Parts: sequence; structure tokens; C-alpha cells
Amino acid sequence: MSETTVTLVGNVATNVEYRETVTGGVARFRFAVPVRRWDRERAVWTDGPTSFFTVSAWRSLGVNLAASVSVGEPLVVHGRLKVREEELDGRRKTFVDVIATAVGHDLSRGTAAFRRAARQNPEQQPPEERAPDPWQTPPPASGEANATLVTVS
Repeated sequence: MSETTVTLVGNVATNVEYRETVTGGVARFRFAVPVRRWDRERAVWTDGPTSFFTVSAWRSLGVNLAASVSVGEPLVVHGRLKVREEELDGRRKTFVDVIATAVGHDLSRGTAAFRRAARQNPEQQPPEERAPDPWQTPPPASGEANATLVTVS
């Protein structure tokens, strides 16, 4: 089954709410995406209607988003589009959600400084708790000479 992916450019409309769940942490916020059009007759940019989306970001993206984003900041959000209908107060309402896979500040409207998120060093964990590294080269067996790198063209 294919899913609809979208990239939205807009502004954070509400505070980011972060919650821990049994499947991992999730951050949620409302995202405002305004429409701007060039009015040829008046030779000015005009604002059209604003669309609002609920954005959810799971696990490490949610943690980093909650620590990095404030109301009013311009963002670029990329993710899976989900449209749902619910009945509230006897009326059917349509909600449009985005499950974010990537979020970043819109650098066409300002600057940002990237800081890599701190992660626990696996080497500091006891050996029995460490996950094996599939990319690690095993040490040479005793009595084995140092390996030579051979390139094939």
C-alpha cells in the first residue's frame, strides 16, 4: 500500500507537547501553512487562507523536536499525510495530520546552529548489553599476519 508523503513550509502554531508512550515518545504540535500569492493588479504579495495540520513526531525525532522548536518558528516538515474524520458535537469533522519523518528550520527565513544529540556511548555499556556491530572488522586471529587492502578495478 502506498502512502501520501508531503512537504510543508509554514510556522509552528502551538507549543510542542511531548509525551512518553509504551511505543516510544511522541511530540505533537499544530502547524500553520499560509498561502501567499502575487497580486498583479496591486503589485503586492497577499495572504490567502491558512491551512492547519497536526504534526506528530515519534522517538528521537520527537525528543529533538521538543527540545528545538518554539511557537512562531518557521519550519519545513516532511512526512506521511493522514486524513481522518470524527464526529464531534453531532457534526462530522475532518482532520489532517502529518506523521513527520523529517523536520527542520526554514533557513530561507533565518539561521540555525545544529547540535548533534547526545547518545549513550555503547562502549560504556557492559559487554553483555552491547548490541553487536555488524560493520566492525573482527580482530585478526592469533598467528595471522596483518591484512593487506586489495583494490579490484
